[in-house]
Amino acid sequence: MTSCNDEETMTLLPEIQVSSSFVTLPQDGGSTSITVTAKDSWTAEKVTTEKDAVEWLTISSTTGAAGETEISFSAPSAIDGRTAEVLLNCGGKTQRINIMQGLAQISEATVEEAKAAPDGKTLRITGVCTNITNTLYGNWYLTDDTGELYIYGTLDKKGGTKNFESLGLEVGDEVTIEGPKGSYKGDPQMVNVMVIQINKSLVKVDSVQNAVLTDQGGEFVAYLTCKGQGVSVEIPEDAKSWLSISSIQSAGTNTVVKFKAEANNDEDRETTLTFRTTDGSKNYSTQTTISQAGAIVDATIAEFLAAPVGDRQYRLSGVISDISDATSGKLNLRDFSGETYVYKVQDFATKGLKEGDIITIVGKRAAYQGSPQVSGAVLESSISVTTATIAEVLTKPDDASTYFMVTGVITNIDNPTYGNLYFRDGDSEILLYGCYPGYGATGDDRKYLLADKGIKVGDTLTVIATKGSYKGTPQLAHGLYFSHVSAE
Repeated sequence: MTSCNDEETMTLLPEIQVSSSFVTLPQDGGSTSITVTAKDSWTAEKVTTEKDAVEWLTISSTTGAAGETEISFSAPSAIDGRTAEVLLNCGGKTQRINIMQGLAQISEATVEEAKAAPDGKTLRITGVCTNITNTLYGNWYLTDDTGELYIYGTLDKKGGTKNFESLGLEVGDEVTIEGPKGSYKGDPQMVNVMVIQINKSLVKVDSVQNAVLTDQGGEFVAYLTCKGQGVSVEIPEDAKSWLSISSIQSAGTNTVVKFKAEANNDEDRETTLTFRTTDGSKNYSTQTTISQAGAIVDATIAEFLAAPVGDRQYRLSGVISDISDATSGKLNLRDFSGETYVYKVQDFATKGLKEGDIITIVGKRAAYQGSPQVSGAVLESSISVTTATIAEVLTKPDDASTYFMVTGVITNIDNPTYGNLYFRDGDSEILLYGCYPGYGATGDDRKYLLADKGIKVGDTLTVIATKGSYKGTPQLAHGLYFSHVSAE
């Protein structure tokens, strides 16, 4: 059969005719040929959509000259039936060719069966929406009695994308979907599915209180709407040691469930709580998540680097030795024991921090391609360090809480063990009483920096220190090594 359109395509077009306008291909793969008779040059094009690029169909020739031409259509084997349309254009007229391979078959499946099905198989699955991860494209998890399956992309009622919210699907709803089975890096998923039916859940989490608890523990509250026959609560086994139900109160369709969380002396933790109800014949459920911060461990950078990757929180203090991205707060942090990379500090751009400043952050031990780093860093406190010449420092009052970054040439080393030395900048000279490996050094950790770094008279040294005095003579106190340049 042929069809008519607004471009005056007729059943028999004088400009271009085909031996058949309906082409069938074997489901196991193969090809079929037709003859094109044209009065002028012609072109062939596949009709594609956002949902189907028709990459599976191959046309032997997409252009031709006047006269008779044989063209063939071919396709590899298909798991399910599929169709396409090809347009032949000649002399301002269009001839449509309908392509069909096999017969479309939709198989009903459980989540377990869907995971085992071959990619490309069209399936219909019914389950409960347990988690929505993207509300634009419609990425979410579907769960039934056999398991959980990721849904990557959900089409709206008209088959369009990026309109997931128009469906009104919520966590806890029972939903029937239809679409092709796919996979990503070996993990099974459903791709760009159509929603066939939504059965709204009889139980829903309206809001929660204290969804993120401190390490000290406390009370978590879930407020529910339940239109079923009572509410039951399920706490996962691995969370029962620290989370328990303290009360359940119901009034009409409103239910309030309170939980008690114990103090957390370990790393961050979270769990998913399930609330269930029934109408007497069918069960309904919905879920919510509670998380709890872990105890914060005060650590040197060396101790942090030696720790395993995980969710435990560490408190680190040191000097910003380098800033690679001032907008997002990517920097290097150094203390007396070592140095680490910090991948972003929250709200860094608004803090006005710079290289040389002393900061305290809290973050997790992470790694990127095997290199250790701090992730999820939050700034707890900071000390601004002012760059100054020795002459400027000499005019400042003694203050153990105000830090300066000072550079000078070493003229004399008085105590190599602790780094007591004199250094000069222009005509000004000052005593640096102690040059230590870095922030946080105490006891023996303060010793031998000069020898370890190979620092000697004539080298240019940059330190961070406070202004002090001894018996009326100005000095820089408790210097923190920042950098040096050898005279050689």
